This record gives sequence, structure tokens and C-alpha cells, in this order.
Amino acid sequence: MDMNFSNITTIGFDADDTLWVNETYFREAEDAFAALLEDYETRNTIDQELFKMEMRNLRLYGYGIKGFVLSMMESALELSNYRVPQKTLAKILELGKNMIAHPLELLDDVPEVLEKLHGRYRLLVLTKGDLLDQERKLERSGLMDYFHHVEVLSDKKEINYSRLLEHLEIDISEFLMVGNSLKSDVLPILALGGRAVHVPFHTTWAHEEVDPTDHTNDHLTLNRLNELLKYLN
Repeated sequence: MDMNFSNITTIGFDADDTLWVNETYFREAEDAFAALLEDYETRNTIDQELFKMEMRNLRLYGYGIKGFVLSMMESALELSNYRVPQKTLAKILELGKNMIAHPLELLDDVPEVLEKLHGRYRLLVLTKGDLLDQERKLERSGLMDYFHHVEVLSDKKEINYSRLLEHLEIDISEFLMVGNSLKSDVLPILALGGRAVHVPFHTTWAHEEVDPTDHTNDHLTLNRLNELLKYLN
């Protein structure tokens, strides 16, 4: 797709599954959770009920590992008819702690791309999730010096982006968003009249999936992050 980014001054990057691996660890925890509860329900039912619980709790807990662990705990109680052993609940808590402590794994090309863009553009991290966890991951990443501003949003809808860009005095016409989620990183920006780049990750949370027929293909999709450089030279 022919995209003109010549007037872009500011680039926002999503964090999870754009700068570093994230969803993979949630899937691994879901597998372990299902194994812990296999005496009560089938794997398919456990997966479905956990996702339903996450969706019910999203408005209370928001995004991130802590809310995910609380949803696993609540699901375990309901799926077992409140008969789940305390040791199993302790193992679920341990799953969450292991996720938080997991070594950070940067995605391919990230340092290279940020190094080449730093100084030429105002670079931002615009992510959602638990504030403490995201701050911890940014610190571990070694990428902090590349960014002018980091914002952990409660959600990534049009209103969230609009308020933030206004606060930072960024004109939407000069802003480019880069991320792995069509729902959170691309479509809200397009709706505001901005431009966005989609760099898909191999695993997508069901909550972030978008029906391809529900939107037009008026954004750039790349296979690797470093392909972005040729559009910004």
C-alpha cells in the first residue's frame, strides 16, 4: 500500500506484542490453568468460562496480569462448585507471579528500529494494562531512553487517544500509531483521522480479534517492524 508519512512528527508504539512478547505467556498460563481444573470440566469449557469471566471482570480490574489472575481464581471456584482445593488456588496465584517475573523477550528488530527513529521523531509508548507491571517491563527492556513519553491507558478507544493527544498537544495529522492490534492500535486512530501501521503478532487474544469485513484496509500492514523504516526515510 502506498502511504505518505512525510509530515509525521510523532510515532506511538504499542508495547505488548509490538515491542516485546506478551500474549504467549497468557496462553501458557491458560494451558496450566486448564490442567489444574481438568477434574471438573473439559479443556474447551474451562477456556470458554475463563474468557467469559475475564470479560465480566474487565470493567472492574482492567487489563493485565493481576486482573487475569483474579479471573482465574473466580473461575476455579465456579467451575469446581467451590470445591477446588486451597493448594490449587495457591498454584493459580503462583502462575500469576511467574508471569510477572518472566524474563522480558524483545521482539525482532525493536532496538534497531528505535535507534534509527530516535532523534528524528518524537517517540511514545502508548499501552494498556497494569501500571506497575508495564513500568517494570519498560525498565527491564532497556528501551526507556528512546521514548519522549510513556502512557499506560485504561483502554485504547477513540476517546482515550483523543484526550491524550490533546493533552500532549499532538496534531492527529502528524501522528502515526504502530501496533499489533487492529482493535486497539489501528481502528481508533483511523477513526480519528490519523494513520496507523499494523504489525501482527502470531497470537491474538480473542478480545482483540476483529472481523476483517468490519473495516476497510486503509492502513499499512507489515510482516516485520523493520519494514517501517523504508516508509519513513
